[in-house]
Amino acid sequence: MEPRFLLMADVAEQLNVSTSQVYHMVRSGELPAIKVGGRGQWRIERAKLEEYIERKYAETAEWVRSNPLVVDRAEDEPFA
Repeated sequence: MEPRFLLMADVAEQLNVSTSQVYHMVRSGELPAIKVGGRGQWRIERAKLEEYIERKYAETAEWVRSNPLVVDRAEDEPFA
């Protein structure tokens, strides 16, 4: 059984970003987390990470729809 809560380092590894980037996402409120223990270590619930990923997929899909790829055909033609 997988643990319910993840360390910031675990989240960083799963997202392929640095731990400091995860810390920034948590502190900015972008990624929900809790502080536990006497030293106040951050933990991210696995379900919240999955929700975050789904939100990012939706945001990216919306951005792609709003910013269609424009191909300049003149650049695609080989030199004559």
